[in-house]
Amino acid sequence: MWLHWCIDRHIWYAKLLLVSASNPTSLPDAPRSLTPLLRPRSVAIVGASADPRSFGGFVLGNLLRFGYPGALHLVSRSSAQIEGRDCVKTVDELPTDLDLAVLAIPEAGVLDALRSLAARGCRSAVLFASGYAEAGDEGRARQQRVAELAASTGMLLLGPNCMGYTNYQDAVPLTFEALPPNPAEGRPGVGVLAQSGAMAANLRDALLARGLVVPCVVSTGNEASVTVEDVLAHYLADPQIRVVALYAEQIRRPQLFLALARQARAAGKPVVLLMPGRSARARDAAASHTGALAGDHASASALLRREALVLVDTLDELFDTTAVLMRYPQPPEGGTAFVTGSGAMKNLALDFADDIGLPLPALSAPTTAALKALLPDYAVAENPLDYTTIGVRQPGLIGELIHAMLADPAIGSGVLSIPVGPVIAQRDKAEHIVPALACAAKPTVLVLTGDHAPVEPFFTEAIRASGVPLFRSPDRALRALRRVAAYGSALQRAGRAAAAAPAALPLPGPVPANGLYAEHQGKAWLAAAGIPVPPGALARDLDEALAVAARIGYPVVLKAQASELPHKSDVGGVVVGLTDEAALCKGWARLHASVARHRPDLTLDGVLVEAMGARGVELVVGARRDPQWGPVVLVGLGGVWIEALKDVRVLPADLAEADIVDELQQLKAAPLLAGIRGAPGANLEAVARVVAVIGAQMRANPAITEIDVNPLVARPDGVLALDALLCVEAGT
Repeated sequence: MWLHWCIDRHIWYAKLLLVSASNPTSLPDAPRSLTPLLRPRSVAIVGASADPRSFGGFVLGNLLRFGYPGALHLVSRSSAQIEGRDCVKTVDELPTDLDLAVLAIPEAGVLDALRSLAARGCRSAVLFASGYAEAGDEGRARQQRVAELAASTGMLLLGPNCMGYTNYQDAVPLTFEALPPNPAEGRPGVGVLAQSGAMAANLRDALLARGLVVPCVVSTGNEASVTVEDVLAHYLADPQIRVVALYAEQIRRPQLFLALARQARAAGKPVVLLMPGRSARARDAAASHTGALAGDHASASALLRREALVLVDTLDELFDTTAVLMRYPQPPEGGTAFVTGSGAMKNLALDFADDIGLPLPALSAPTTAALKALLPDYAVAENPLDYTTIGVRQPGLIGELIHAMLADPAIGSGVLSIPVGPVIAQRDKAEHIVPALACAAKPTVLVLTGDHAPVEPFFTEAIRASGVPLFRSPDRALRALRRVAAYGSALQRAGRAAAAAPAALPLPGPVPANGLYAEHQGKAWLAAAGIPVPPGALARDLDEALAVAARIGYPVVLKAQASELPHKSDVGGVVVGLTDEAALCKGWARLHASVARHRPDLTLDGVLVEAMGARGVELVVGARRDPQWGPVVLVGLGGVWIEALKDVRVLPADLAEADIVDELQQLKAAPLLAGIRGAPGANLEAVARVVAVIGAQMRANPAITEIDVNPLVARPDGVLALDALLCVEAGT
């Protein structure tokens, strides 16, 4: 089964306790203004040093190099003056009404310094020190004291265990890296946000190296006070930030984060998120790295995609997708045109695009005719397009070919993949091809193949000046466009109004002590919701079982029933294929003997006698209520295959039936659902209806924590739920 109810519930509560321990002070439900923190009028460096390679020395050097325009104060026990600026020895000597203090001091002195700063009315602080929640129980206790102080005084605290931030547009570089100024000059750019300081620097360097503007870079660290939600809200309100590139290991305020995602969608600002935690080892690493315990990655991903966040799986995708969306924040409609002068590259593109699910549509007759008028007779006018060797003689013709392909209604974006070439070829490309790409009517990217083959400075400058996204790998370009296309689809889906949740169905009886209803109760509840179940009834003795079988007809199956027995087959509690009364009597005796042998302490509610279900494709449909993110549903290949193949889709609980059908068609088992080698297919609309009903009930009834229907047999004429678990919060 998808969810092992008793284990998962303990894990959920453990996660909540650990997250609470690492960030115990209640965080506000709404983001806070970060103006004193990120745009301070006055800054004090607590721990200023004449040593340029100390943390305080790095911060001071950055501020001087950037020409920070605000008031600057230095606190140093060992120096009376640094860089010609007077120092005070203690925080108590600082002026009141400071906007921000940078604490470049060891952990041992942090709490006292924060108390003194708060007493002097300091509005915010940046805390570099480590040794907090990422360092175990004692560190969590230290972080709790810091968080409580920040919350009680209203001070905005960035960190601990962070690398600070760099606000390029206002010349505020509060980090311990020696950075050169890079003025944004009012141009729109990418807001970089990461819980990891090293990742924030990584993103910053990668995007700046591409010639992109980066107005602000923030590392939030352990988030004792200020979290990614606060910074994201600040970025969304900043007109200079067009795209947000985000690395997060823990979303601490999921409902606020989802609300901000909706706000970003409404504002047309893409948020590109890399969130590790798909594997158990990654979740453990996140806990030791930032003191954050990752939540349920699948649940979070499903709900974030619902709000059209751009979720990526790799660091390359984070760089690349951000760069494309920075140039083209409105995602294209339609597939991709791939243009190259190499037949080999054309074939590779076909394979790779198919692997990642990026459509390379066939071209319309008018487009084909327009291409034939430009191409030599031996070239094939199709997508992908190999324009052969004509680019050597007529480099300007390549631009005409690209424009012709982009004019096709089925095409939404374009890729031109060409070798770097010798200097003369690079000159031709800079003068003819790059301008054509820059004025393309639809998003178009340039791939220069040849791996590390050198690109001449004039060619690099022409590309940067054009704003055309540059790649050195066609694989990376195609993968980035696939993410951009998925973003466009998510925007369309998010715009569809979700159906209102129906009235909650009554629970099928008093809540068991463990919160888990027996199968016969779960099926009664499913039937009341309109989900087909096999005919049958609960029998408390053999005579009742014989009567039920006579009424529904043979063959039948017997299933032992008790809320304490969710895995009946493990104790011999399931007997199938009973074709007559004699077989039923023997099966009845065998079932009770086996259950008594394995579970002598167990008292059964009775035995469920059901008609044997017809064959079909075995699916699983489940739902769970993530304690932080809310309800999600799951659908995929079920039966014995669910744990072996894990071919499932985790979906929001309010997804429309048409969208659920689309998700079913993305399963690896989709050919089974369509019917292969003469086997009957499945009624996808009937499956989607079950998923939608279960999702609706999860939304309507907050007492339900889990539903598991496995298998749900799908056939051309409909579906049948052969097994079901319904779990609610104990004590409801």
